[in-house]
Amino acid sequence: MKKRKVPMRKDIVTGEMMPKRELIRVVRNKEDEVSVDPTGKKAGRGAYIAADVKIATRAKKERTFDKAFGVKLDDAFYDQLIDYADHLQERIKLFGHV
Repeated sequence: MKKRKVPMRKDIVTGEMMPKRELIRVVRNKEDEVSVDPTGKKAGRGAYIAADVKIATRAKKERTFDKAFGVKLDDAFYDQLIDYADHLQERIKLFGHV
């Protein structure tokens, strides 16, 4: 059986290439609204971050998505991102995958 190619994406905080399934997609739409994209299919410019609370906290500290998307984001977005990363980490612990 032929082995499938695993899509890889770069984590914008660490710069590390990782499998797409292990990352969280954050998207900016045409109205410059930035949101977490759990489906990975929202329209707009996407950027990826590892599903890790430490990395999400680092993104908040460094204002990574402000720079990546060229918009000013409030702390509520970063708090939501940290909560979502925590949720995914717990899910991985329970079920072994996302």
